[in-house]
Amino acid sequence: MKIYAKQYEKEKRSKGTFGNIGSPVCSMKIEESNGVTLVYANVVTQSSLDPDFGVGIDIPFKGRYMADFRSSQFWCQPAFGSDPSKIPDQTQYLLYEKEDGSFGVILPVVSDTYRCVLVGKNESTLTAKLYSGYRKLCSCQALAFVTAEGSDPHELTEKCVTEALKALGSGIPHRKDRRYPETFEYLGWCSWDAMQIRVNHDGLLEKCREFKDKGIPVRWVLFDDMWANVRDFHGHTYNSFSDMCRLMHSSALYDYEADPIRFPSGLAKCIEDIKKQGFMAGIWYPITGYWRGIEKDSPAFDKLKNYLIETDDGIFVPDFLREKSFGYFHTINSFLKKCGADFIKIDNQSAYTRFYNDLAPIGEAARSYHDGMEAAAGAVFDNAMINCMGMSSEDMWNRSASAISRCSNDFQPENRPWFASHMLQCAYNSMIQGQFYWCDWDMWWTDDGQALKNSLARAVSGGPIYVSDQIGRSHARILEPLALSNGKILRCDRPATPTADCLCSDPTASGKPMKIQNICNGSGVMVLYNLDAQNNTVSGEISPSQIPELEGEEFAVYSHFDKTVKILKRNEKLSITLTDNDDLALYVFLPYENGFAAIGRTDKFISPATVASVHDEKIILKEDGPYAFVKDGKLVFSE
Repeated sequence: MKIYAKQYEKEKRSKGTFGNIGSPVCSMKIEESNGVTLVYANVVTQSSLDPDFGVGIDIPFKGRYMADFRSSQFWCQPAFGSDPSKIPDQTQYLLYEKEDGSFGVILPVVSDTYRCVLVGKNESTLTAKLYSGYRKLCSCQALAFVTAEGSDPHELTEKCVTEALKALGSGIPHRKDRRYPETFEYLGWCSWDAMQIRVNHDGLLEKCREFKDKGIPVRWVLFDDMWANVRDFHGHTYNSFSDMCRLMHSSALYDYEADPIRFPSGLAKCIEDIKKQGFMAGIWYPITGYWRGIEKDSPAFDKLKNYLIETDDGIFVPDFLREKSFGYFHTINSFLKKCGADFIKIDNQSAYTRFYNDLAPIGEAARSYHDGMEAAAGAVFDNAMINCMGMSSEDMWNRSASAISRCSNDFQPENRPWFASHMLQCAYNSMIQGQFYWCDWDMWWTDDGQALKNSLARAVSGGPIYVSDQIGRSHARILEPLALSNGKILRCDRPATPTADCLCSDPTASGKPMKIQNICNGSGVMVLYNLDAQNNTVSGEISPSQIPELEGEEFAVYSHFDKTVKILKRNEKLSITLTDNDDLALYVFLPYENGFAAIGRTDKFISPATVASVHDEKIILKEDGPYAFVKDGKLVFSE
């Protein structure tokens, strides 16, 4: 490896020649801990380091890879290949497979000052790039990245994250040490795709009545963009979705009381009416109040002005300083709580480069504003919060308590080509984000042409499940396999991720199924999709050994849709073929002991979650319903 520094060009020019300010002194410190290599950058200069690329470490590289990179300001997606020169800039996690079938991980980190990302350099080298977004730093002493190699990519990833967090000493916890909020154990509904910025009191109540009339056990309702008073909306119309987005992104928040036209009785009264229907209520808002910040000389500005800063383009947004951030979010949250809200969803979080660039080093600014946000969410809502539009690594590495974060860009209803890219985002992004948070695979529609595929993805995801059906268009039969009759989700134990054999190959072009796996109640769960870009038949193999953390040596492998079972040893494989993009499969891997395995409810996707206990081959269910078990290799259904 080779380390070097880049000095700030404007400062170099102002001081004359490169020689007048001296050459940077660069070195690396390399440590080993629990099979993980930690690489630190040590650079000192007489002038400022370049705020956009201050330090580089070139790393020799060879292998097939999956590079999880920041494809926009807010979101990540995977890139696949074997040419390191094509590793995208802003790669936040790199997994690679060697010729011998073993794996490696290179994980750039965010320190208290610097952000590190990876980028391809040439056909044999990639670069770890450290930058601060701040022009006044003349040195860099920071953990740049961690790396490890071994046979299990999931275990390697967890070890790398664990050791990096330990070395940083930031107090940021692993997902396993975070508390999943009780609210999100239940089915929910979000207003966004149903009503968009026309969300209103009457429409929300009508949707609640629909759920009750249809016997759909949705338990919470999320008021989404935009329930609040945005004066720029008044008198404006739009003719298309793109026109609506232009209006949204050119508008500022006037008041965080509800819009007086669409909510004539106010926010508190609407929430009260919803709670009378038996629903919990959540409120969405972006960190900026609205997309173009807080309107100057407005009621919102008057209440929040002590916590705001003005950007270069005249937008008023929350100050990143910890105490200012806390004051901003605590003021808004306290109002929402007083109105009766039970939880929040905070959007637009990956905002550093737009609002805080060059005001403070990126690590410092991100930690400060997240500390304020997290403290306010904890104080008012006991951390019942969904983080959104916040996949940039300075966000992922700096939330101290909240447990759930979106892992893909927005759901697109009735859009078949969108589904494959969405599955790639959700599953592959979860490889790294799932080390920090439970992953929110976003809202969806029960009457969409992809409804079954979307419902199955959320079932295996391990995260919250909420729909955004338009009024009158929800279908109970689509949601029934996901939850008990009280709306409690049959949720897996951790975030779902691809199987190891899918990790370094693009399932849209590999000719093989995309396999997404999880664990629930001691059993394994695997969903298979055909994501082939040409809608061709794909074939592959499934095995109990492909599910990390699944214990046992023999398994009853139950096919949910075929209602068949196979007994497999741990390393045995079963061949699977999916004919087209609508073909899918769901398998449950049940430890098979003494000729017996309890499948649980056969009308639920995650059947192991329906089993309360098993005593002497007697199955106790959490809720009565059709169930099955395997006895002496044969499938037995309840009468």
